Amino acid sequence: MAKILNTCCFTGHREAKLPWGENEQDARCLELKANIAKAICNAYDEGIRHFLVGMANGCDLYFAEAVVHLRSLRPDVTLEAAIPCPTQADNWRKDMRARYQALLLQCDQRTLVSESYDRGCMMKRNRYMVDASRMLIAASNGQPGGAENTIRYAKRKGLEIVRIPLY
Repeated sequence: MAKILNTCCFTGHREAKLPWGENEQDARCLELKANIAKAICNAYDEGIRHFLVGMANGCDLYFAEAVVHLRSLRPDVTLEAAIPCPTQADNWRKDMRARYQALLLQCDQRTLVSESYDRGCMMKRNRYMVDASRMLIAASNGQPGGAENTIRYAKRKGLEIVRIPLY
């Protein structure tokens, strides 16, 4: 897959790794959401028009919601959901599954990366996003896991990386 010069992907921690868990009213979460929105606007100012998100719970959904908001102001923005497998959200809380489904409906494109769940489907999804992008926005506290693996892969691939710290 060739890099698309106007494309930015995102990586970040799932709800369980966030210090506030599912409490999105926590001041740190509100600050993170504001920082994600600012990073997306800055990416837009740099020519990014297509945003790729992996649709995991937590930071990915914050990112998708911020892109949807930007699209309401800038209609040339598009959002693509990179779905690792069809059962991604099956075991989530009911409210999170509803949020996931609502966001999927707002995506301009949905790319299913694997036909079924297997140990590697999340990594395959992350590599798909990086391989298609010139920029990565990452919300990470440096803990080992998918977000840090994606950041390392993006560095190897030469992407511009915008890090948003988590506290």
